[in-house]
Amino acid sequence: MKITNSSHSIPKLNSNNIDFYELIESIITRSRKIGADEAFASVANNVGLSVSTRNNDIETVEQSNDFSIDITMYAGQCYGSASTSDFSQSAIDEAIQAAWHLARHTAFDSAAGLPDINLLATKFPDLHLHHVWPIDVEEAVKIAIRAEQSALKLSNDLAKITVDESMVKTSEGYFVIGNSLKFFGGYSYSCHSLSIATISSYDNEMQQSYWYTSNRNPLLLDNPENVGYISAKRSQARLKARRIHTGKFPILFEAPVALSLLGHFTQAVNGGALYRNASFLVNSIGKQIFPNHIDIIEDPYIIGGMGSTSFDNEGVQTHFRKIVNKGILEGYFLSTYTARKLGLRTTGNSGGTHNLTLESCKTQKSDNLESMIRKMKKGLLVTELIGQGVNYVTGDYSRGIFGFWVENGEIQHAVQEVTIAGNLLDIFQKIVAVGSDTICRGTKTTGSILIENMMIAGS
Repeated sequence: MKITNSSHSIPKLNSNNIDFYELIESIITRSRKIGADEAFASVANNVGLSVSTRNNDIETVEQSNDFSIDITMYAGQCYGSASTSDFSQSAIDEAIQAAWHLARHTAFDSAAGLPDINLLATKFPDLHLHHVWPIDVEEAVKIAIRAEQSALKLSNDLAKITVDESMVKTSEGYFVIGNSLKFFGGYSYSCHSLSIATISSYDNEMQQSYWYTSNRNPLLLDNPENVGYISAKRSQARLKARRIHTGKFPILFEAPVALSLLGHFTQAVNGGALYRNASFLVNSIGKQIFPNHIDIIEDPYIIGGMGSTSFDNEGVQTHFRKIVNKGILEGYFLSTYTARKLGLRTTGNSGGTHNLTLESCKTQKSDNLESMIRKMKKGLLVTELIGQGVNYVTGDYSRGIFGFWVENGEIQHAVQEVTIAGNLLDIFQKIVAVGSDTICRGTKTTGSILIENMMIAGS
């Protein structure tokens, strides 16, 4: 059993009672006094508790209480950054001096600098991003063990279940950012989760799977019994997997796996990849990337959303927008720096995306996973991806998979040691349907995605 910084409750957020706004203002003031033309600073505090169990006993208990200060200073259009986790005056002064030293000795960069002042956020609605989960170690252990016991109930002579790990995590954070343009903004947030990894075995075969639930609000987490049950069922279903013949067949990405396609799209239209010409979607604004029944929406103002925020990491106002409208690409994901590199304007995406949803106007409420399997008729249901075979420059895609072979609209058997391959642009354009079985993981949401066909390399 491993115990790190253990106590019976989560540490108090900002237990040092530091006024983050005053701290940032003083950093900005001191930066300007020593010669900086512009300055930016962020101050953050995150506290967390993580408890894992195995065999109905505590495996690990870890607690954290992390502070950080990040400072960026500009000498004209040269800039330098420094950080510290020490909140003493001497450590902060040292970080300021380090950032200023770097700013004076780095090369000129025409894209460097703070955002345009008229793009900074002025409205800060309460998006309900902070929900306390007042549990201690003992309560967390009980929750993790409930998930374990639920999974173990499915153990039988044909598929013995063991639990690799059951884990409860809770974290809360608070941060403030500010710059020399007089922008200051910040908020508190939380993230709580329960996960479990299970192993099913029969004879000499073993298969592992997992499941988890996460949310800012602990009251919206799935119950431990259901999380344990789903993980155990998924690992059991993987037993007796075999290879299939090589060929071109329809592919159905289960919703948790389909999220990876949305992730690949996001990476391809990220400003960093675009200005380096390291994306197969360079210069694609206004082009048909998906079929005309597909929209991709970014909504930073979803109450309690994991990607919700009224401003990005630079203080730029975020906006609801359609990234893809009827299959046509209408927007990129740009920070101030990457936008200037491209001769465009920031989209308020410094730090990432804000609640992306891929949806189809063809989707019906009845289009759950079972319905999508029937719609595919014959092909491969993909439930896990293996490896990192994605080339963002060309769009070439090749991944190992685990899943299930489908015929006559019904699952026949589990599949393993198979690779699927294609090109991402072709894959995007061959989306036939999107299921109503939507799942949200992090900042992305989609249902299962049916692709017209892809190459399968089997036996």
